[in-house]
Amino acid sequence: MTATPNSASSPLVLAILDGVGLEDPTHDNALAQANAPFLHAVIAGALNEKPVISLPIRAHGVAVGLPSDADMGNSEVGHNIMGAGRIFDQGAKQVEAALASGDIWGAAWQDVMTHRDHQIHFVGLLSDGNVHSHIRHLIILLNKAAEDGASRLVLHALFDGRDVIDQTAEKYLAQLNDAIAELEVKHPNTHVVIGSAGGRMNTTMDRYEADWTIVQRGWEAHAVGTARPFHSAEEALATLRAEDPTVSDQYLPSFTIVNEAGSPVGRMNDNDAVVLFNFRGDRMVEIYRALAEEPFTAFPRGPLPQNLLVVGMTMYDGDLGIPAQFLVPPTRVTGTVSELLAKAGIAQMACAETQKYGHVTYFWNGNRSDKFNNDLETYIEIPSDKVPFDQLPRMKAAETGDEVVKAITSGKFPFIRCNFAGGDMVGHTGSIPASVIAVEAIDEALIRVNDAVKAAGGTLLITADHGNCEVLIERDKSGNELMDAHGLPVPKKSHTLSPVPFVAIDYSKRTITTAGVSDAGISNVAATILSLLGQPIPADYRSALLTVS
Repeated sequence: MTATPNSASSPLVLAILDGVGLEDPTHDNALAQANAPFLHAVIAGALNEKPVISLPIRAHGVAVGLPSDADMGNSEVGHNIMGAGRIFDQGAKQVEAALASGDIWGAAWQDVMTHRDHQIHFVGLLSDGNVHSHIRHLIILLNKAAEDGASRLVLHALFDGRDVIDQTAEKYLAQLNDAIAELEVKHPNTHVVIGSAGGRMNTTMDRYEADWTIVQRGWEAHAVGTARPFHSAEEALATLRAEDPTVSDQYLPSFTIVNEAGSPVGRMNDNDAVVLFNFRGDRMVEIYRALAEEPFTAFPRGPLPQNLLVVGMTMYDGDLGIPAQFLVPPTRVTGTVSELLAKAGIAQMACAETQKYGHVTYFWNGNRSDKFNNDLETYIEIPSDKVPFDQLPRMKAAETGDEVVKAITSGKFPFIRCNFAGGDMVGHTGSIPASVIAVEAIDEALIRVNDAVKAAGGTLLITADHGNCEVLIERDKSGNELMDAHGLPVPKKSHTLSPVPFVAIDYSKRTITTAGVSDAGISNVAATILSLLGQPIPADYRSALLTVS
């Protein structure tokens, strides 16, 4: 029997549980420890004796276009690949290819080098997490600048603690200092200084305009040099650790390095150049705007240095043209599932709170900010709380569920997609109790969403973009928990290499079975959506996970 498209009264709903992966039920697995009867049941493959299709699928490494299977997935990559239905090279892999070919040293880099007699600043995440940046890329850029005759290089470092083991800022700072020492021996006419720094969630790396004060602190530290003064980054870290031994790298306060006279050693001046060396775009857009946009009203910035060139590692937002110049050309994905549905005249709704709003819109749509059809697409953003996520770990799960239930009962949308942010954002804090609450809040919302789908005779798909909250303690290669100097487990605040769930709960009169895809990943979700909506699947799409008859 030929599958029939869903009508708006029998919608297809995709719920993306950000950062919820599948692992053994250990004491640090928030999904396993949570009182989440709905999720536990559907992942196990049954719901009130109703058969449910449940599969583990891949969301990391080469399955999502990253260089190797040692690379964890992330929200940007996950939504890109899920919405595109195909695997294509992602940021880290694109940068590696451009470095190997030499294409990275093209016109944008040559423009940077026209400022070689002034300061060249490098702003980005000092990390080897390979999610937003890689310290190896930074070191290559610094050495190339020195080879090309740059006289003074200034680094503005952002500490990680999310994509790598926390409280390791000193490790990456030492690695950087070793590289600087080698560079200055090889290139004695080049001087490298660290001008400022701060934790990524405190300084510079805001996204989706959730909290411009984070960017303001970055501007003050990097550009004008008015953050808390220290004579070295080492002195700053030692002092900040002494003041709060528990402080996470990601929340380290911003600081500026000053000389003996108390003047900043690396403030941005007229005719300087700035290279934003993160390859992932979402947390670079706002600092780019602060350094380049005129007029600028997000915070009291004051005048920019004259003739300040700002270049990004990659294109951060293709529709907004941010940045105007970039070292590595982007992959603009066309033919995404939502583009195909818009062309077919199928109405869609996308919903998430601020922290993940861009993921279910911009990244899902192949790095496109605009809608494909204003008349057919509805986007709903729920403002996120502006507090550390472990303080209000339920986040906006209830409100997201409310909007999805409204969309279902409205009968207007054959396809609805949403993101529940708690597994990722709370998981990044490393707090097991808070992450458990986050999962429980998601479960409560999903129960209501499922009830609405059931009443509408629709279909509910549940998956995730990557893992996070299912492993909240760092382990060695043998699986043993890592302990800190006090004998306490080291919190894991990064994403994981775990598979993620794919669950299908169908209340229509169709017959839906597993298609038996052997290498199933989140790239197969788009074809599955098209199949369930009775739409043709492009030849270059990865196969659907379900068979519909």
